[in-house]
Amino acid sequence: MSDPTRPRLDAAELAALDKKTEAAIALLERIAREHAPAVLASSLGAEDMVLTDLIARHAPSIGLFVLDTGRLHEETYALIARVEAHYGLRLQLFAPQAEDVEAFVARHGINGFYDSLEARLACCDARKVRPLARALAGKRAWITGMRREQSPTRSDLPPEQWDEAHGLAKFNPLADWSARDVWAYLRHHGVPFHPLHERFYPSIGCAPCTRAVAVGEDPRAGRWWWERPEHKECGLHRRPVLTGETR
Repeated sequence: MSDPTRPRLDAAELAALDKKTEAAIALLERIAREHAPAVLASSLGAEDMVLTDLIARHAPSIGLFVLDTGRLHEETYALIARVEAHYGLRLQLFAPQAEDVEAFVARHGINGFYDSLEARLACCDARKVRPLARALAGKRAWITGMRREQSPTRSDLPPEQWDEAHGLAKFNPLADWSARDVWAYLRHHGVPFHPLHERFYPSIGCAPCTRAVAVGEDPRAGRWWWERPEHKECGLHRRPVLTGETR
């Protein structure tokens, strides 16, 4: 079985990737020019590392931040330090408010997010959604590494949209990129990436809610694996769904 993190692109695929890269650079430069101040919300996953590299080299006025939920993998924290050293920049970290986490734990328990969709979304709200609102305060645009290929909830993802919840523009420069495109870019440009990707973690979030996937399994299967696919968003990008699903 070939390693998905080491794709071999033929000439046509490489040419197509060059065009996608040029389009992403042009979009990032336009964002920096027309939507300042703008920021990239980085999870340190493969897609966000592509965007970090593009921003550092072509649109350095765009800020970068990470939502430090307090329950990230140790490898994620190590990668933050590595990225800062590699690019000579500082990633801004936004942590949840202590009172929000305490309220969640008091109601649901330390790992109550496993018990129901409602509880899991409440945990994501405290640890990610509310910190995101603070991170986006005063910004005119934010950027994500989401791709259409990632999940059913993202199948019609546009490169540019209006984020009604936060009142600003939202951009997805890699919307039409494939996983092969992402990894070809990372390998070709020597971009730092998360070591868990090489241990079959295609999508990486909080440690308790992320696992490795099996061969042939959907890449998002390792996120909130006890839930149905249409529920697998944390609230940062999630569309409304019915709550109350139990484990």
